[in-house]
Amino acid sequence: MNSMNNRVPDLGYLNLANGPAILYQLTPAQLVEAAIKRNEGVLSDSGALAIDTGKFTGRSPKDRFIVDDHVTHDNVWWGSINFKFDGAKFNALYNKMAKYLAGKEIFVRDSCACANEKYHIDIRVITETAYQNLFVHHLFIRPEVVNPESRPEWTIIAAPGFMADPEKDGTRQPNFSIISFSKKTILIGGTGYTGEIKKAIFSVLNFVLPHDKQVLSMHCSANTGSKGDTAIFFGLSGTGKTTLSADPDRGLIGDDEHGWSDYTIFNFEGGCYAKCSGLTAEKEPQIFSAIKYGALLENVNFFPGTRRVNFNNIDKTENTRVAYPLSNVSNAVIPSIGASPKNIFFLTADAFGILPPISKLTPEQAMYHFISGYTAKIAGTETGITEPKATFSACFGEAFLPLHPVEYAKLLGKKIKDHQVNVWLVNTGWTGGAYGTGQRMKLAYTRAMITAAMNGVLDHVHYHQHPMFNMMIPLTCPNVPDEVLDPKNTWANAENYEDNANKLATAFVNNFEKYAAYSTAEIINAGPNTVLAV
Repeated sequence: MNSMNNRVPDLGYLNLANGPAILYQLTPAQLVEAAIKRNEGVLSDSGALAIDTGKFTGRSPKDRFIVDDHVTHDNVWWGSINFKFDGAKFNALYNKMAKYLAGKEIFVRDSCACANEKYHIDIRVITETAYQNLFVHHLFIRPEVVNPESRPEWTIIAAPGFMADPEKDGTRQPNFSIISFSKKTILIGGTGYTGEIKKAIFSVLNFVLPHDKQVLSMHCSANTGSKGDTAIFFGLSGTGKTTLSADPDRGLIGDDEHGWSDYTIFNFEGGCYAKCSGLTAEKEPQIFSAIKYGALLENVNFFPGTRRVNFNNIDKTENTRVAYPLSNVSNAVIPSIGASPKNIFFLTADAFGILPPISKLTPEQAMYHFISGYTAKIAGTETGITEPKATFSACFGEAFLPLHPVEYAKLLGKKIKDHQVNVWLVNTGWTGGAYGTGQRMKLAYTRAMITAAMNGVLDHVHYHQHPMFNMMIPLTCPNVPDEVLDPKNTWANAENYEDNANKLATAFVNNFEKYAAYSTAEIINAGPNTVLAV
């Protein structure tokens, strides 16, 4: 196997002895070939490489650590999200991984993150498998020129076959993902799930950009219109973030991770990592057409006796995925940069049927709902859930926040005010009652409301205030029946609506208690009416 570059990096500076083969900067075709030869995967009928990630088909949040050192000690939001790791144990584990990889065939790729060159970081990724390196090729930004003699700012070492000894190494389990900000090194072992690589760098940027550069890092999708009007979409899994940002009439800046500097929105990544469960060409044409030769499918199942993917088969995991470069998307904006947003959409799938299908937020309400990060899980999405369950994830991505959520929210509020951005809360969930009684909001209505907001139509209609959550509800919207806009009007029994609205408001207030000490009075008062939420 020959690399696309005859020169290979000397990894001695990383204490990684050059083994029998360092496969540097291989092309996707070479990586696919290597993966098949090494029995890592097979080709699907679309030409995509299909692999299984092994025991782990998703991230393991409890096994993600940050080294407690002079950079992080007083700055990281330590607790149930960010677990401390000892610096000496990190060094010892690093040396054990280096010995494990010595003499093995390893794949090395130089790439970078952040489409805005002012903020981009160079990353060298060393992987044990070819498919992980293919993932890195797709998800990180691909520099036009690489220099194997360079020493990139950050290093990731990912070895699924290396298992830690928790008793000796200080991990919780044999698998781990550990970030050292002082050494600018990430160690990932014991798991073949590629999302750990992607989210480790996202965590790095979530620390470095807001803390050092006053750039807001965001777990959101972004697109732009023909007039350069950028829109960004926040939302947890199942709220429609990918679906609603994938608009054939607008350019896709990115589907998952972005930064907001003084005047630009920019993608952190060079590709997409999309969920595949239930995928069809009709529902998600952009994603479906991107699954071609070179794309990486994870943990999917084939129809028996074929290489045709059955996207409805989730026997291995509900978290089936596909990774591909942005160039696989016909309307991708490359380089992935847009102007500061005109509109921000917070998407929630409210399974209780309480929140309006679209409502306008003040900057303070935007900060409150950003910190809250609300959606609701429904029966069947997780074991043990038999009725709707309120779910809160700060900043719509709590698992990746090294800093306190209020720090991100205050930065968001400043940017909203500085750029006079419209912020909308969009309920893609239920109307006319909770899950099981009401109906899911029609996608056509949601699209019509978002289009009206982006086109400025909703700037010229009358509003009324929700009596409990206080956001402003438009009275009319083109292509949407008026009665749909006020959730109370869609319930058969108005009193039942008010009772259930009280319960949801109470859940918001209770969840926010842990942030109150770090928040301003303006943010706290932007929540639901506490008198009604008792």
